[in-house]
Amino acid sequence: MAGNQKFLALRPENVIRKLGAKSQVPLVNSRPIFEKLREEKIIVMACNIRIRHAVPGILRAAKELDAIVGFEIAKSEGGLDGGYTGQTPEVFVEMIVGYAEAAKHDLPFFIHGDHIGVRDTSAKAIGSARDLIAAQIQAGFSSFAIDASHNEMPDNIRITAELAKPIQERGLGLEAEVGEIQLEKEGGRLTTPEEGREFISGLQERGIRPNLLATNNGSKHGHYAPGEPVHIDLPRTGQIYEAIKGLGVCIAQHGITGTPLSMVGQFADYGIRKGNVGTLWQDVVHAGLPPDLMRTLQDWAAQEKKDLKFATKVFKQEIDSIPEANKKVISEKAKAEARAFIESFRAKGSASKLLAKL
Repeated sequence: MAGNQKFLALRPENVIRKLGAKSQVPLVNSRPIFEKLREEKIIVMACNIRIRHAVPGILRAAKELDAIVGFEIAKSEGGLDGGYTGQTPEVFVEMIVGYAEAAKHDLPFFIHGDHIGVRDTSAKAIGSARDLIAAQIQAGFSSFAIDASHNEMPDNIRITAELAKPIQERGLGLEAEVGEIQLEKEGGRLTTPEEGREFISGLQERGIRPNLLATNNGSKHGHYAPGEPVHIDLPRTGQIYEAIKGLGVCIAQHGITGTPLSMVGQFADYGIRKGNVGTLWQDVVHAGLPPDLMRTLQDWAAQEKKDLKFATKVFKQEIDSIPEANKKVISEKAKAEARAFIESFRAKGSASKLLAKL
């Protein structure tokens, strides 16, 4: 059996139904990836794509380095209403698959619903997350992260287990979160090993078996301020991993943009097997936009007193239709950044390592 056919065999039923049985796009289930590579000190890069133009460069880097990658979008970035990027689940999958088809990409990748958030215990909050998961499954997502970490432990376990049922039933990849990812100065508190084990054990008692656990280990989402130190506590992360690895679970690291590659290069030693890189790709695209369009985005953000990321949906049509020359510049920069992270994540050759285990 050829490598591509073995990878194609990892596609879940919802993806085959979406793409068609004749499709050669290796959009695979993330569960077997993290199960097979759990003992390898490899981190799979998962890229939050707010703007489409970074994708071709990331795919090229993955191909050149024989690496598995993931593409993901959070509920806030791309929910049922398109979030602040204007990408519904259907739009997101079609965009990623379109680039993979154009590139004839034949290495495995997954599409992940990042931070499917439930901020409280209300029926409305839970129902909103349930509706999004259903739409993502139908659209062809092959991996999911349920985030009820804003709630107390018993509620987090209960809500996560309830929402994860359709994911578990289909055997799809699952990430869960304990300890809201928030800096201590903003009210956050680092996750303890005891909390990590209690959370995973509670889910497993309810028949839910995550592949990955996201924790608060001191990282932050978005940009670091000039001179702001990185506070990722790797020893604590390793302790959490030791507490849960016997349950078949590894660590997912959030908030990597701005982290020195010298630190990133140590992540795999502490049980981290998935690394989310998000804001970086927005920065790469912004740097390659036509200057007049970039000024328009900046002026809008200043006038509206909003973060620049919220201009993405407002000017989506203009951003999507930039000249080919700008797209090429962005693709080259994205490829260079992706190569640097894949190498730091020790993920070069990860596709072949997975193939050898199939």
